Amino acid sequence: MTDLFAAPQTPRVAVRGGATFPVRRIFCVGRNFADHAREMGAVVPASPAERGQPVFFHKPADALVTGNRDVPYPPGTRDLHHEVELVAAIGRDAPDGTLDRETAAALVVAYGVGLDLTRRDLQAAAKAKGLPWDTGKGFDHSAPISELIPVAQVADLDALTLTLHVNGEQRQRGALSDLIWDVPDILIELSRLYALKAGDLVYMGTPAGVAALQVGDRFEADLGGMVQLSGAIV
Repeated sequence: MTDLFAAPQTPRVAVRGGATFPVRRIFCVGRNFADHAREMGAVVPASPAERGQPVFFHKPADALVTGNRDVPYPPGTRDLHHEVELVAAIGRDAPDGTLDRETAAALVVAYGVGLDLTRRDLQAAAKAKGLPWDTGKGFDHSAPISELIPVAQVADLDALTLTLHVNGEQRQRGALSDLIWDVPDILIELSRLYALKAGDLVYMGTPAGVAALQVGDRFEADLGGMVQLSGAIV
């Protein structure tokens, strides 16, 4: 049989050292820093035993913006927000069934820093009506991402800090040790719902300080001084 049209290319993210990471799916985690959960009006768990379950949503793989390219301001919104996040890259298929922490950690082959761009007004309107907020999250160009760093080059993930500057001023800063669910935790929870496979990216949630971006703004995101992401809203 013949395709009706040429198949779209698989999105790829550069990996430091010369390889590329072909992307299958993008999973995202909501409210994974206590300070951000509070600023969004959510109840923050008092202890790990009270965490409940993490909030998951998706972005399409072709929402990625790579190579520090500029990001077009999306249609349908007047309130585009930035959310700086750790990104974990899965490089092997998970075994069937729920993962343990060791197996979950071993799935990750690289890390990066990304932005979960959000049409906040659309998200808020959907939430107010108890409706899904896909249009607020999963739109074109909504997932800028840096190059990826192989796991072997990241000595202690918990010691790293996420930062985001907009027009030279710091907007967000958060220590990865403050994640409510760390990377193995999140992969374990995802494995209860999905078959995790090589090519999956996980945006791990954002610290406090989310705010609006305007046309002409320049952003610089950083993961512990190890990898950076920059660009402009156009």
